[in-house]
Amino acid sequence: MTVTAAMVKELREKTGAGMMDCKKALAETNGDMEAAVDWLRAKGIAKADKKSGRTAAEGLIGIAAAGTRAVVVEINSETDFVARNDAFQDLVRGVASVALGTDGSVEAISAATYPATGKSVQETITDAIATIGENMNLRRAALLSVDDGVVATYIHNGVADGLGKLGVLVALKSTGDKEALAVIGRQVAMHVAATNPLAIRAEEVDAAVAERERNVFIEQSRASGKPDNIIEKMVEGRMRKFFEEVALLSQAFVMNPDLTVGAAVKEAEKTVGAPIEVTGMARLLLGEGVEKEATDFAAEVAAAAKG
Repeated sequence: MTVTAAMVKELREKTGAGMMDCKKALAETNGDMEAAVDWLRAKGIAKADKKSGRTAAEGLIGIAAAGTRAVVVEINSETDFVARNDAFQDLVRGVASVALGTDGSVEAISAATYPATGKSVQETITDAIATIGENMNLRRAALLSVDDGVVATYIHNGVADGLGKLGVLVALKSTGDKEALAVIGRQVAMHVAATNPLAIRAEEVDAAVAERERNVFIEQSRASGKPDNIIEKMVEGRMRKFFEEVALLSQAFVMNPDLTVGAAVKEAEKTVGAPIEVTGMARLLLGEGVEKEATDFAAEVAAAAKG
């Protein structure tokens, strides 16, 4: 069967694959459009698998909110160039929207159905890898909700609505005025973006982290040559300072350093008209903790030139 330009165009529009790939797919399947789609999909999955070993440390953070729930997701790509791609941005928005209907775990989000494709989120990402041509992955996610109150959101270094390089959620429980609550919530979310607290309250700081700090302080204090009872007091003083610096509610509020975050929230209760409790926070910084590959750009260009 003769493969026409119109057939190639139709297949290309359906799949987003390259012109030559579409022509070959139609030739291999004797012009059967559906079989050609399947052929390209199989070829795309093979391409995606080949790319899956590459480090994906760029990408975008996406946030979606509805009612008293909000979610933040991190989808990585290999290059910042792809993060500026409309198709990739639509994908991140779509995954964040889907995540709102799950428990917020990566496993649940990956298995959920992506409405635009009718496939799972993971399958949709795999297909996008083949179309866009870079490794991508849904790396992290967090969902917060309250029975009564707001989950405030903040995107730093935003590139589009709900998309950026750093995303924060802060859950505030209160029966008070929701608009006023959203204002203090956003301010606290901006504070979290700036300071990266380890926990909301001192007693919630991870015990292993606190113990490591304590051991460091003990060794440093022993170098002073002071008696053990004095060293103990020195260590306790430094631990109190440590908790003040890493626990959200005891930190100096970036909007007004004369107040702690806890005091600022308490002050906001006058405007909100009811008690406010900070019940949760989540902060995702793009690529945080990912070891990026060191690349020789000149060598990379030379390799690409050789094909």
